[in-house]
Amino acid sequence: MKLDIALKEWAIVCDFLAEGKCALLLRKGGIHEAGGPGRFALNHDRFLMFPAWEHERLDWVKPDWLPDAKQLEVDEPEKAEPSQITFKCYAEAARIWEVPSREAFDELDDLHPWAVPQIDMRFNYKPDRPLYLLALRAYRMPQEVRVPNRDAFAGCVSWVPLGPDDAVEAGGCEPAIANDEFNSLLARVDESFSR
Repeated sequence: MKLDIALKEWAIVCDFLAEGKCALLLRKGGIHEAGGPGRFALNHDRFLMFPAWEHERLDWVKPDWLPDAKQLEVDEPEKAEPSQITFKCYAEAARIWEVPSREAFDELDDLHPWAVPQIDMRFNYKPDRPLYLLALRAYRMPQEVRVPNRDAFAGCVSWVPLGPDDAVEAGGCEPAIANDEFNSLLARVDESFSR
């Protein structure tokens, strides 16, 4: 199976997905979305996870989630984009919820890596538009795949189409999280968001 579409997310969160530490993403949308600024749409069911450094703030990740090496980078200025993009996993969208309230989301605090300032920003950015929580079933690649970081990949967008030369073979991947654990996560979000 070849994949030619990728969803941009902070590089550290892509790592968490590939490692099975996390299965949730928050989304409102990027600046240059097809439906307009801040209007995220789940256009694809299966996609690569594109590690992005634009807007990544390690100080907005809970310290206990950061590997020791990343702790040292928290106070560094923004890093330049690398010359190659490394894909470690692809994901399938298992569920998408509109977040009903901050209180309901806060019940899920142990399931995600975001510190309070990041959550505040997500809720406060364009508050008239809904905030979505995505449950992603990540599949770890047997070997990382690198493609050149092209100018066409740049910008504050959610979806990155890959050309034929950059499409990634995704066969032989293993689930990052066991089925029982993943199903338990889905049930917990359903319960928190149905109250």
